[in-house]
Amino acid sequence: MACRFLLLARATFLYRGRPPSSRQQRLAKRLRVLSEAHPRDGYRRIAALLRQEGWAIGKRQVQRLRRADGLRVPPTRRRLVRRGVSTGLPTKATRRGHVWTWDFVSDATVRGGALKMLTILDEHTRECHVLRPDRAMRAADVLAWLERAIQEHGAPAFLRSDNGPEFIAKEAPRWLAEHKVRTIYIEPGRPWQNGFVESFHGRFRDECLNQEMLWTLTEARVVIEDFRGEYNERRPHGKLGYQSPARFAALQRGLTPASLTEAGQTNPTQLHTNQPQD
Repeated sequence: MACRFLLLARATFLYRGRPPSSRQQRLAKRLRVLSEAHPRDGYRRIAALLRQEGWAIGKRQVQRLRRADGLRVPPTRRRLVRRGVSTGLPTKATRRGHVWTWDFVSDATVRGGALKMLTILDEHTRECHVLRPDRAMRAADVLAWLERAIQEHGAPAFLRSDNGPEFIAKEAPRWLAEHKVRTIYIEPGRPWQNGFVESFHGRFRDECLNQEMLWTLTEARVVIEDFRGEYNERRPHGKLGYQSPARFAALQRGLTPASLTEAGQTNPTQLHTNQPQD
C-alpha cells in the first residue's frame, strides 16, 4: 500500500545493491591513492593516470566515484587584484631626484630564515638610497626608510612601484600626498614597467646574494650595506659613461671633477657619508 501511494515499484523498493567486486574494490583503492598523491588534479587527469596504468575506465565513472568518496577538488577562489591609484603619468627620469623607484627582493639566510629587502633607487643617477634587509616589513617600516632617504637626498617628484600591499596600504598614499610625492603604479603582472629596479635586483643577486653565504640577519645587513656602498661609490656603471652613480650624481649637482678634487672628494667613498642608522 505504501508503494502504491508513493507510485514506487515494489521491485525498486525491495532491490538490494550487489557488493562491489574485487576489481571495483581495487579500483576504488587505487583511485583514492592517486587522488591523495595529486590533490589538485581533477577527475579528467586522474582518469588519464588510471588509463596509463591499464585500467579500462571512463572519466565520468571516475568523476562519480570521486564524488562518492568526497574527493572532489574544491574550486580555487579567484583573488581580487588590488591596484594603487596613480597620481602621475608614466614618466622618464630626466634629472636627479625626478623619479625614484622602490621594490622588494627576497632571499633567505643559510639557516633558513627569510630575508625581505627593500630597495629605493634613483632612476636617473642609478643611486641606491636604501637597501635594507629584514625578516618582514610592514608599510610603516617602508615609510620610515623612505623618510630617511628623503631627509638625506630630498624628496622625489615621482615614486614608481608595483601594487604590493606595502605600497598601496592606506597610510602610504596618505603619507606621500602629505609630502607632495606623486605615485606611478605599474600594471599588475608587468615587472618590465619597473625596469630600473628589476635590473638592479639582477645585479644585486648576481654580484652579492649568489656570492655570499649569509648566516644571520646581522651578517646580511653588514654584507648588503657594504655592497650598496660599493655599488654607489666605486662600481662603474655602463649607462653612466662608466662612472659610479655617486660621482655621476655629484656632477649632476654641478660639481666638476676639479671642484671634487679641491673639496677632497676624489675618493668616491667620501661622496656619501650619512648612512641611515638603526
